Amino acid sequence: MTFSVYILQSETTGRFYVGQTKSLQERVNYHNANYSRSLKNRGPWKLLYHEEYASRTEAVKREIQIKRQKNRRFIEDLVGASR
Repeated sequence: MTFSVYILQSETTGRFYVGQTKSLQERVNYHNANYSRSLKNRGPWKLLYHEEYASRTEAVKREIQIKRQKNRRFIEDLVGASR
């Protein structure tokens, strides 16, 4: 089983969201269905970027690393480098 670290961008506000999951498409659908309290009414969300990891531990470490940057430019550069 693989785990994903992902970056979403709100199509209405332009804000980014970083998360991790074992089922990427289900998670994106969950966010777009407004079930997530923290993201409710901030979508629709577009998947911009994702990385695959063999374990949840690795995925969580990477998620935390990205979130600690607290830097929009870092995320934009990360997403831009993947294209």
